[in-house]
Amino acid sequence: MRKTYQDSGFILRQKMQMSLSSPRWSGVFPAVLTQMHADQSLNLEACAKHFEAQLLAGVSGLIVCGSLGENQCLQPEEKRAVLRCAVETANGRVPVLTGVAEMSTRTAVQYMHDSEKLGAAGFMIMPPMVYKSDPAETEHWFRTLAAATALPWMLYNNPVGYSTDVTPEMFAELADIENLTSIKESSANPRRITEIRNRVGDRYQLFTGVDDLMLECSILGIDGWVAGSGIAFPKENQRLWDLTRQGRWDEARALYRWAQPLMKLDTHLHFVQYIKLLCQETGLGQEWVREPRLPLEGRERDEVLTIIRAALAKRDQLAA
Repeated sequence: MRKTYQDSGFILRQKMQMSLSSPRWSGVFPAVLTQMHADQSLNLEACAKHFEAQLLAGVSGLIVCGSLGENQCLQPEEKRAVLRCAVETANGRVPVLTGVAEMSTRTAVQYMHDSEKLGAAGFMIMPPMVYKSDPAETEHWFRTLAAATALPWMLYNNPVGYSTDVTPEMFAELADIENLTSIKESSANPRRITEIRNRVGDRYQLFTGVDDLMLECSILGIDGWVAGSGIAFPKENQRLWDLTRQGRWDEARALYRWAQPLMKLDTHLHFVQYIKLLCQETGLGQEWVREPRLPLEGRERDEVLTIIRAALAKRDQLAA
């Protein structure tokens, strides 16, 4: 039986000290949108504008082709085009990661190899899509993909969305994978932050992936935030993160209360449509999505617009 991270008998930092070549990612890494034309074709010019707005706000990295980036709806060549656009737009200012959301190990490995050639700084790896793997298969998937690259990567744990849960115990088992540097924890259970810390200490850089749990997770001790809805208001989003780093909790709470109705849009079945509509309202994108998703219409669209516009009407007061 394989020894676990804690069973090794060594002090954690001695046993699993990261190599000097592995970055310690931290800060805001927005999961950016993939912009479309009304006919569902890629709009790379709009993508570049969207990416640039995040960079100007001071983010620490970009993540393309995640769930919010409609990864699973893109053709293979489209994913590579979006990544190339992001790398060229960033131009070395921040690391660019790409989501890996494939149905087969072979396809995932090929995408990772191609992404390395295109200049990706690392990956955000999801569990296998469609097939719901058991714990042994899940661990095998992540180990196989980790062995296929020398680049660092972030494990995206989202049992709510993908029905595959990587538990704190499993993270202890995976801790010997040197290039697994970070976790995007999106179980919607803030307890997991403390549970992971108690199991493996500071072995991983912990990112929250649930927008409207960001403040709670910050108090518990995280290193970064894979932001969703905040891509529509990147300056305020970055300021909120900075306030938590500075321990200015009263100011952070006030800004968080303003943003919370917008952050809540990231926790719905139609989160891509909601956030694209939000970005359209703030001038940072268009609402067009790739089928099988359909644009919002009727009562649902009106209700979402009411939430968005009510919050944006108070936006100027934030600086007062």
